Amino acid sequence: MSDEATDLPVAESRSGRLREFQDQLAERLRKAELAPSSARLGVQLGDRRLLVNLVQAGQIVPVPRSITQVPLARSWLVGLVNLRGQLLAVSDLLEWLGEGQTVLNRESRLLAFGASLKLNAAILVTRALGLQDTSAWGLAQVDGARPDCLRRALTDPHGNRWDELDLALLAADPAFQSAAR
Repeated sequence: MSDEATDLPVAESRSGRLREFQDQLAERLRKAELAPSSARLGVQLGDRRLLVNLVQAGQIVPVPRSITQVPLARSWLVGLVNLRGQLLAVSDLLEWLGEGQTVLNRESRLLAFGASLKLNAAILVTRALGLQDTSAWGLAQVDGARPDCLRRALTDPHGNRWDELDLALLAADPAFQSAAR
């Protein structure tokens, strides 16, 4: 009987922690459902701020120490990485845009394309800037020619300019698909 008495508080404690975890998880799911449709993932690419639709974005992870280079590929195709068992082609979008190479540091990240795009690819970003609610942002003027994947430009309440990056249009761009030299 003494064994049963000591096990009972432990079981109740575990049950309480499990219930607390389930309540926290349910609350996070409710908040995710209520997230504004104007929420975008903000990333920095060189000096440029970009917004990515959450539906098109996959994982965002630190840049792995080793990226396997691909022979006879264009310089903007950095190489291949194994991300949790999935082989991804890593591109330097900044270089693809003709704006120099992305300088890697400890804040640099890989932004994988979302599964819905059916392209095992990722782009290098200088750093992640978190979720951005663009509902109160204004349109910015776009000057000069731009690739189709850079949709409209927005201005945040602090006067910063952000370009919307459409990963689906980038994935479908023949120039982006042509990584061979």
